[in-house]
Amino acid sequence: MILRLFRRTPRTSSIAGLYGMIVAQARTPEFYRNYGVPDTVNGRFEMIALHTVLLLRRLAEAPLPLRRLGQEVFDRFCEDIDASMREMGVGDLAVPRKMRRVGAAFYARQTEYGEALASGGFERLEAVLAQNVFGGTSTSREGVECLARYVRAAADAFATQNNEAIARSELRFPDPAQVSPALGACSGPMA
Repeated sequence: MILRLFRRTPRTSSIAGLYGMIVAQARTPEFYRNYGVPDTVNGRFEMIALHTVLLLRRLAEAPLPLRRLGQEVFDRFCEDIDASMREMGVGDLAVPRKMRRVGAAFYARQTEYGEALASGGFERLEAVLAQNVFGGTSTSREGVECLARYVRAAADAFATQNNEAIARSELRFPDPAQVSPALGACSGPMA
């Protein structure tokens, strides 16, 4: 009976697969080399949070079983952040307090990104990305524009993916190097 607790089910495999794809996409070198996303703990957290928000936004519009899957992906995100904090040496007593801050920050970003995507344009999306992902630091305008175009392309790509494919952990992300060729700025290092 206790062994059932440790068996991997198809559901846990889907959650692990979806979250693994999110992390792999968030770590794509293109974002850090060519878009100018800070290659720091915070920069990487922001990219994982951004991609998680994009998936959760898509799953929020799906039937109930997929919405539940979205909650489980969010729970996996929290487990990952918790484990990362502990690996970085954050003490056991401080982790819950820091996790509350992470949760609040995540929900704030979820709202901001959702509203920015719903606005239809790029101006508001660029502003929230500049503040959250780039930390409000002076960064190249082209990097922010490229990331905003990528986020819009990812949201559009997720919208066209069918529910069954998502449940099987078959996410399709746009290639960050191919998102905005018209700008000409997304394919080479940014100043």
